[in-house]
Amino acid sequence: MADRRAFLGLAAALAACTKSTKVPSAVEQSMTPYGERAATETIARAVGESTASLGVGSSRTPLQHLHGVITPSSLHFERHHAGVPKIDPAKHTLLVHGLVEQPIEFSMDDLKRLPAATRVHFVECSGNGRGEFMGTAGATAQDSHGLLSCAEWTGVPLKHVLAQAGLKPEAKWVIAEGADACRMARSIPMEKCLDDALVVYAQNGEALRPGQGYPLRLLLPGFEGNTNVKWLDRLHVTEAPAQSNQETAHYTDLMPDGKARQFTFLQDANSVITRPSGGQKVSGGAGFVEISGIAWSGSGKVKRVEVSMDGGKTWDDAVLEEPVLPKALTRFRIPWVWDGKETVIQSRCTDETGYLQPTRDEIVEARGMAFNYHYHGVKAWVVKADGSVTNV
Repeated sequence: MADRRAFLGLAAALAACTKSTKVPSAVEQSMTPYGERAATETIARAVGESTASLGVGSSRTPLQHLHGVITPSSLHFERHHAGVPKIDPAKHTLLVHGLVEQPIEFSMDDLKRLPAATRVHFVECSGNGRGEFMGTAGATAQDSHGLLSCAEWTGVPLKHVLAQAGLKPEAKWVIAEGADACRMARSIPMEKCLDDALVVYAQNGEALRPGQGYPLRLLLPGFEGNTNVKWLDRLHVTEAPAQSNQETAHYTDLMPDGKARQFTFLQDANSVITRPSGGQKVSGGAGFVEISGIAWSGSGKVKRVEVSMDGGKTWDDAVLEEPVLPKALTRFRIPWVWDGKETVIQSRCTDETGYLQPTRDEIVEARGMAFNYHYHGVKAWVVKADGSVTNV
């Protein structure tokens, strides 16, 4: 009892001391209806307009500045082919027609009455990494891999939506179409539609942002970003793919023999070290450094991430942070005692199917130099003797 009283007395004395010496912080601002970040936090997406038309282009997520695996909605990458439409959710509908027993049109309220699901998944543009292949990636992880983000999504499993209309036996594909100016359309195999596809209306706990497809988008976990049609307003059930502009003139993989592969939907196993990475600096010279990054696979869970600190001569297993979720970003970490000499660090991912992330040379050997989409080669960074980190 005496020891307990002594402890309590010491605690009270420390509390009194703290109260008497603490300098009150200045009040930054009053409470607001919608939260804002601190004025000293300035990380942002890198925006690139690709045409003179308003809102056509992409913005890249600052991966090297993020923690964990969830991308804030305001920093989620965007890719627009015809700007961002302004849509009144009270008037927006989703039409399901074609090879169905009964065409049906859903309002947003109708969809929200159906059984919902919340899942964490990444979305990645199939053009992500193109600069790595072409040698024009830029300095940072945002430049090289920024067309990638991961969020918590909430919506209705697509199979429930299709069940309301009733599929006919010959139904093999669904043509998903958006309400943007170009009427973006992609053909989705029925197997995917009845598997883990979602029609989503919320991201990270709140309604979708306009740039993410507000009020409704398609989410196809593990499939290339372009298939995740935003501003979704029509699902046309068919026997065959539409052969739309976005799956013929674009989003195909040209092979060395001059032929192009279509419908290469899956985003293969990939990884990138985000800390330390290009544009950053290892301060303080030689000593302990934690290497951290992200890994992902459209085929399921990340099983293993290996890191090399000597340009690929040797590899060590990194620790995967739990939970390791299918078709979601996985954070990896590994301790490193740097000797202060210039070296090359890199990572490689193996997914649960056993697929190992290839090197750039292996991709070139298999596909030649006629690269368009789906590059996922091992990424390397040079750590120089002064601690600065640059792109290879």
